Amino acid sequence: MYQIKNSIYLQFDKTQKSYLCHSIKAFVKKHTELLSEKLLEEFINEQKYYLEIDVSKYSFLRDYLDDEKFLKDTLIYIKECKKYYDFKEKQKPLVEKQKKFEKEKRKFFQELKMSKEKPTIKQINYYKKLCKRFLIDIKNVDELSKLELRDEIGKIINEYQIADRNDD
Repeated sequence: MYQIKNSIYLQFDKTQKSYLCHSIKAFVKKHTELLSEKLLEEFINEQKYYLEIDVSKYSFLRDYLDDEKFLKDTLIYIKECKKYYDFKEKQKPLVEKQKKFEKEKRKFFQELKMSKEKPTIKQINYYKKLCKRFLIDIKNVDELSKLELRDEIGKIINEYQIADRNDD
């Protein structure tokens, strides 16, 4: 895409070119179901309409909308944008799988770190309050890790929430 960008819209300055390319790319993303030629036609019609009612963001396009070179460059860029979004769509399952893997990896390392740390005072106090509330014998938490105490707290909460639901 970078190579295409460098070879099109040579009549515009850097800012105009960047602004136009960004807008075309957003337009293509919004209408990916249309064919490239139809996208070009829709984009040109939209720009003409905005120029006609004098609210165009691209006043510099006024002289170029009917120019063959501009139309050819725009069609080339639209096709390139469609390729980009098609490729991105095909990569989506892979990206999702990678995100899921990274999330699991972070969770694993977080638990590994917690298994080596001592529980916090807040965590110990919360465990003791839960045990008092549900009349459970308090275990010695001095030998437990942060992870083990978290799991103990989770067991108590799950066990007694289920019991509370059954009482209702």
